[in-house]
Amino acid sequence: MNFEISDLRAFVATADLGSFRAAADTLHLSASALSRRIEKLEDTLGVRLFERTTRKMDLTIVGRGFLDRAYRILNEIDNSMLEFDDFARKMTGELTIACVPSAVRYFLPEAIAVYHQRYPGIRLRLIDEPSSMVFLAVARGEADFGLTYVGTQEPDIEFTPLLDDPFVLACPRAHPLARRKSVAWAELAGLDYLAIAQGSGNRAVIEEALAGVTDRPKWFCEVRHVPALVSLVEAGLGVGVVPRLAMPRGPHKALTSVTLVDPPIRRTLGVLQRRGRGLSSAGRFFLQLLTELRASDALPANTGA
Repeated sequence: MNFEISDLRAFVATADLGSFRAAADTLHLSASALSRRIEKLEDTLGVRLFERTTRKMDLTIVGRGFLDRAYRILNEIDNSMLEFDDFARKMTGELTIACVPSAVRYFLPEAIAVYHQRYPGIRLRLIDEPSSMVFLAVARGEADFGLTYVGTQEPDIEFTPLLDDPFVLACPRAHPLARRKSVAWAELAGLDYLAIAQGSGNRAVIEEALAGVTDRPKWFCEVRHVPALVSLVEAGLGVGVVPRLAMPRGPHKALTSVTLVDPPIRRTLGVLQRRGRGLSSAGRFFLQLLTELRASDALPANTGA
């Protein structure tokens, strides 16, 4: 067959993004050049891969079937070529990751450092937003994938767990509870308690877990974002409950975290992707790296102590 790998990449990018213009921008091509590559592939295969209208562009039935084959072909080529270090270092492209802020703070710096060393030609763009915005970025195709702690029931989005993240009590080092190994939720009643506002994914997880608890803390100050709550605790205004990943890594002169029990509450951080849409090589390599780092315990521990 008379087509090139670049034609396959043009087809996959267009299918993933659903737009000639977006695919052309991603591949650093003009819209006309991209269109010619798609037409060349269609002429070679003797089939129509896209249904084009003035408003949008959808895959045909044949196109959807061919997309899976195109993914497999490109994956095999990329994986084979990665055996050569020089090829990996010459790879170019862009990768956009939507992620909750705690993911940026916790393990993305290490992952990005290793990734940039392996693939210096690939540029990274981070969309660091709350979980609801991460979901929208993935659903709209604005991000290749998302790192968030909220799963989804949406049929077009899939959630793959990556690691567990318990909620802990954040408190000043001078606080009476700071030296405790664990604290029950009932013990927080009567304390100066700082809380995450309603509407937050973290607040929803906590409220659901405490539905049957009678002695619950009552907040005197409410904030919208976890980093703001941690800053207020650091300033000595009270205590608050935050995900462990949101706490400073390693020893901190003003803050510490204490395990919460009765009940313990956890969230799961995972990868959010559009179902049925394969990742680009750049995206697959990044997720493979996260898996490698997690398996080797290279991701840093975060005790908040």
